[in-house]
Amino acid sequence: MTLFCDTSVLVAACIRNHPHHARARPVLESVAGGQAAGWMSAHSLAEVFSALTSVPLAPRILPLEAQAMIAANLRRHFRMVAVTERMYERAVEVCVGRGVGGGKVYDALLIECAREVPADRIYTFNLADFRRLAPDLSDRLCAP
Repeated sequence: MTLFCDTSVLVAACIRNHPHHARARPVLESVAGGQAAGWMSAHSLAEVFSALTSVPLAPRILPLEAQAMIAANLRRHFRMVAVTERMYERAVEVCVGRGVGGGKVYDALLIECAREVPADRIYTFNLADFRRLAPDLSDRLCAP
């Protein structure tokens, strides 16, 4: 089985105190254990780093710690889809076509990356947004 994980799932899998950790961690473990092939967007690398270093935890996750968490949990196990200029253009076009703006363009960008992988499942905690942006992928979209 091939899985594509969006940033929301990757972040939840890395933070024990995250409300969705118990749901996201088994996805990461299935990839780490070799039961599934895992893919993520190269853009998610920056988004995960940003989320980890800004989440309101005490003590805060320092940049060096976030880098280590990403290396151990994600880079070691997930293959990355490089984002192309065309993917950025298509993400904007999809948002314009669906009449959505703001940060939803990042969801559209991740969807464009997921389209590059023969993913059996595309995991996200933003199901409503992903379904709105990519109704043709609804049979593969799911939350952990």
